[in-house]
Amino acid sequence: MSGAVAVVAAYVIGALPVGFLVARVFGIGDIRHHGSGTIGATNVLRTAGRLPALLTLFGDVAKGYAAVWVGGRLADGEPGPTAACALAAVVGNCWSVFLGFRGGKGVATGLGALLRLVPWATLAALPVFVAVVATSRFVSLGSLLGALCVPLGAALLGYPRASVIAAVAVALIVVGRHHANIARLRAGTESRLGQKSTA
Repeated sequence: MSGAVAVVAAYVIGALPVGFLVARVFGIGDIRHHGSGTIGATNVLRTAGRLPALLTLFGDVAKGYAAVWVGGRLADGEPGPTAACALAAVVGNCWSVFLGFRGGKGVATGLGALLRLVPWATLAALPVFVAVVATSRFVSLGSLLGALCVPLGAALLGYPRASVIAAVAVALIVVGRHHANIARLRAGTESRLGQKSTA
């Protein structure tokens, strides 16, 4: 029972629509009606500017970390339920109960959740994200490659099997949520960092 409560709590924390709320505070209205239509930091940056984007990024990472921390405490530190909490946080972000089961792409929330669950593997993947974005200015490509590196790192570093599986699941969700970005990358029409997004 404690494991189920932990997972539900992690989902609810992950479902908090940070970007949506930040955009409203800064007078943008419903961020889903602007730019790419997502509630993540990249769309907030393109629509509202740097400060709202930084607040969104910090909030999404923090809620992912908090979801796994709270969930782990509720689950008495059991590896399986704690790993499930990381996945639940990302599911909450992508399919938020507060937004009619719509949401973001899970990158920043996944970063926070995996920083708590598999910290060294996540930190090892961050340079991949930074290098790809710095050289290509495609945030989506950096996010995809960074997310895919985490489960590999978690496996190589000997994290529990449940944590590796959760990292794989998070990476698959991130890839799935970026299907439109992948199509635009293939077509050469993906927006670069600093450009206006194509809706």
